[in-house]
Amino acid sequence: MVMLALFGGLALFLILNVPVGIGIGFASLLSIQFTRGLSPSYIPQALFTGCDSFPIMAIPLFILAGELMGAGGVSKRILNVCNVFFGRVTGGLAIVTVIVCMFFAAVSGSGPATVAAVGSMVVPTMLEKGYSKKFTLALVACAGSIGVIIPPSIPMVIYGVSTSTSISSLFLAGFFPGFLIGGALMTFCYFYCKKQGWKGDETVYTTKDKLAAVWDAKWALINPVIILGGIYAGIFTPTEAAGVAAVYAFVCGVFIHRELDFKGLFATVGNACSTTATTMIILGCATAFTKILTIEQIPNMITNAIINATDNKYLILLLINILLLFVGCFMDTTPAIMVLAPILLPVATSIGMNPVHFGLLMVVNLAIGFITPPLGINLFVAARVGEEPLETVTKGIIPFIAVMIVCLMLITYISPITLFLPTFFS
Repeated sequence: MVMLALFGGLALFLILNVPVGIGIGFASLLSIQFTRGLSPSYIPQALFTGCDSFPIMAIPLFILAGELMGAGGVSKRILNVCNVFFGRVTGGLAIVTVIVCMFFAAVSGSGPATVAAVGSMVVPTMLEKGYSKKFTLALVACAGSIGVIIPPSIPMVIYGVSTSTSISSLFLAGFFPGFLIGGALMTFCYFYCKKQGWKGDETVYTTKDKLAAVWDAKWALINPVIILGGIYAGIFTPTEAAGVAAVYAFVCGVFIHRELDFKGLFATVGNACSTTATTMIILGCATAFTKILTIEQIPNMITNAIINATDNKYLILLLINILLLFVGCFMDTTPAIMVLAPILLPVATSIGMNPVHFGLLMVVNLAIGFITPPLGINLFVAARVGEEPLETVTKGIIPFIAVMIVCLMLITYISPITLFLPTFFS
């Protein structure tokens, strides 16, 4: 009865288009009626205790940092640097878009924020240069998903808190998978654009022009060095790094680049607060959901069911990937990790998988969920940025999904891609 109320209720509320966080809360409240030792008052308690964590403080701070960097001119300068160095290559603007998304990922930790910040700059230029609308918007949506793979990453923070896994190790593990996916997307863009006849920028940039662009973007370029270098040098924790990132973005936008006035700052903070509030409601309700799962030993039941179905390690990992790809189509990253990590991690560890490796497997799977309908939040953001219907984006997204899935299989079955850096620095 508890499983029926918990998962059946959640499915019902999602079908009724109830917001995900509220749906998880209602499903938890419904299942409490059949759970011994819990009363309905546990839901409001979980809303508070689920967010009462020092590591979780990193989430609103990284969200704020990403908003400030997009509004304060940081993204624009990164784009300019990438363009003068790579813009003349075949499909140069497409390749530049991927590189900028990778760089912005190293300071924002958010997929949708990356799409919004980078897309608003590159989409008009790419369309003006003759790139098709469906390719341009699909590329921005897909490249933006790297924002949750290259550290810092908000989903990695959530996974670390949910499973008591080292967040610093997860951040280290994200570098090579992020670079792998970025490299694969750039390779695809090169050959696709060559086939379509889309050439690079014809402007010739001198060494002086390149140095001038680098100098103008110096404060933006050293941002990831400060944030990630501080974490791995032991100067501050990931949560403290998020605070440093937000303050640094504020200083750059207001005092150095002077592109962020009081009105713009007020709107930027408002956007960050709205996103944070939604995330925190999901976290709180998912905490109650996870507690009920644990009390009823549902993770153990599912673990035993999967292991009894097959003892083949590779087949089990394939089944987990299929499940996560399916869930990513219908559920946002935060609740998916909060709900599924406690269920699937015991399955992964039972076949000898490292929790850090499994964390990256989850994050990459759910990053693909950013670009798979019907949820596909990056698709909606890209459509909004390009002022086009959602159908335009979805028509061009299929080859990008295929590239991402190939990278996912490599990350799943070749563990050194994920574990080399955490092992090297341990």
